[in-house]
Amino acid sequence: MTDSIGSKRLVVGAHYGLRDWLAQRITATLMALFTLLVLVQLIFSTGPIDYDKWAGIFNPQWMRALTFTVIVALTYHVWVGMRDIWMDYIKPVRLRLGLHILTIVWLLSCMAWAVQVLWRF
Repeated sequence: MTDSIGSKRLVVGAHYGLRDWLAQRITATLMALFTLLVLVQLIFSTGPIDYDKWAGIFNPQWMRALTFTVIVALTYHVWVGMRDIWMDYIKPVRLRLGLHILTIVWLLSCMAWAVQVLWRF
């Protein structure tokens, strides 16, 4: 027996919204925990907070690796958010594509700059 009422809808891209929602929450949690870690190190440090103390926080290799992970998480977090804004509010396809490209270039440039600062000696 077939149902001839209505049309069958082909759903493509199912669950992408859930994946992006989950990615936003995971990256936000990682960034919040990283912020707390840095604040705890600053609060429990002795003496004035100067350049040497600040650089000393990020000197250990494990902290640089964690900071790099947070930089990547931040970049992805911002990309998901900006992509959703462009898709929701910019209707002309060419303008939206241009904004996507500009956003990607800007984010990759910021990420490269942050990595350069992180590993500068």
